[in-house]
Amino acid sequence: MTLDGIAIGEQVRITGVGGENALRCRLLDMGLTPKTIVSVQKVAPMGDPIEIRLRGYELTIRREDAGQIEVEKL
Repeated sequence: MTLDGIAIGEQVRITGVGGENALRCRLLDMGLTPKTIVSVQKVAPMGDPIEIRLRGYELTIRREDAGQIEVEKL
């Protein structure tokens, strides 16, 4: 399951980060690392981007990028 398919308010744990080299490095630099707990806070009216909460801050990412992040439900 990937982060782009998670419902608002649901908490998940990151299990893996994919993507090409530059994208993967950018996601990891933003704190989206394995074993991090993430929750979806908001979704834009057209479905893109999504706002997630992790490590005490909110982060907005594109749905396409969220599709590169593997997660598991808690």
